[in-house]
Amino acid sequence: MTPELQRLETAPTTPRRRGSASWVHFHGWRIVGAGALISAIGSGLVVQGFSAYAVLLREEFGWSAGMIAVAFALNRAESGLLGPLQGWLIDRFGPRRVLQLGAIVMACGFFLFSRVNSLWQFYIFYPLVAVGVALCGFLTVVTTVVNWFERRRAFALAAYSAGFALGGMLIPVLVWYLTRFGWRSAAVASGITTLVVLLPLSLVFHHKPSDIGQHVDGIDPDAPQPSRPAAVAVSEVHFTTAEAVRTRAFWFISLGHMTALLVVASLLAHLALYLTEDHGITLKEAGWVIAALPILQLLGQFAGGYLGDRYDKRLLSAGCMVGHVIGLLLLAHGGGLWAVALFIPFHGIAWGLRGPLMQAIRADYFGSTSFGQILGYSSLIVMLGTIAGPLIAGMLYDTTGSYTLGFTIIAALASTGIFFFLFATPPAPPVRAD
Repeated sequence: MTPELQRLETAPTTPRRRGSASWVHFHGWRIVGAGALISAIGSGLVVQGFSAYAVLLREEFGWSAGMIAVAFALNRAESGLLGPLQGWLIDRFGPRRVLQLGAIVMACGFFLFSRVNSLWQFYIFYPLVAVGVALCGFLTVVTTVVNWFERRRAFALAAYSAGFALGGMLIPVLVWYLTRFGWRSAAVASGITTLVVLLPLSLVFHHKPSDIGQHVDGIDPDAPQPSRPAAVAVSEVHFTTAEAVRTRAFWFISLGHMTALLVVASLLAHLALYLTEDHGITLKEAGWVIAALPILQLLGQFAGGYLGDRYDKRLLSAGCMVGHVIGLLLLAHGGGLWAVALFIPFHGIAWGLRGPLMQAIRADYFGSTSFGQILGYSSLIVMLGTIAGPLIAGMLYDTTGSYTLGFTIIAALASTGIFFFLFATPPAPPVRAD
């Protein structure tokens, strides 16, 4: 045997790093990809597309900004109130059935919305769309991702959240369709798209890795475990919902998340109206501005996924709140398109970076066993921000003829979120009789 062959025979075999070479075979990443596409549909057609519909509805029916904001608030209220029940449904029946139910409800809502001819119909039919988006969207997908990932949880959640940003990039396409074929035709097309895309994607979803013989993160728990970055505090205890609700961390995370969505929801509902009425640009031009936000949001999401697995999520979240506040104050007091240009990176990066951290920090603190119900109950608090933000901005606009006062008040309220996140320290393990 030659010396070279002898070295190859006697050289120790280098073990393949688990989770890297086998990632293609780990079904969790397929769930993340399918979840991102589902998020893109809900984001582009409904959540970020709402303000584009708002401009055309106001032109056709003469409804005020406050009236339209009520519909957006109803959407968010229904989604929030649905949270505890949705969390139970996911744990009881699994995410696939909940996703399929949501796709059907969302499509039916779009078909009914296309027939709206009065304000009361708008207040009933459009929130039905939101119920469908909630059932087949955020809480369902995030709960599933949390069950499949632990060590790469922040990155997996960021990759899923990228779908929301991608949906926002499709706003110019939606605006083109709205202006060319009308909002009623767009609603019908959206309903058909929902059924054709979301129902097949739901088949990818399995509640837990054990359902198909895999492990969390694709790593065998009996194998040597790689070290975890010191900054990432992951509880070894899986809290029950009742135990989580009794912790300070549950309330401070929920209140911080709520203050962030004061800003996000007010802009989702009013940004197109603000741009077309306060700055006098066309709906098509406003669509391009709205589409620029998700590009920065996407950068923030992957930054959040990388940083969230390595650094303190509390401090990162508090920093994001600073970005939200500065961005909104630029819109309120900037007085020109230069302020809009500066607002986009401040708000977009903060929004994207903070998004995956909200769910990752809850899972780190409370575990995954009751995550769906814990997140569902937290949504009852978070929804207050999604309701109050649009209403404050819309009603003060109707009163003052400007968004300046409303945006300033929302920015002041949102600044409290900095302190909520700073004090949301990891909870002590619950005291149990056993």
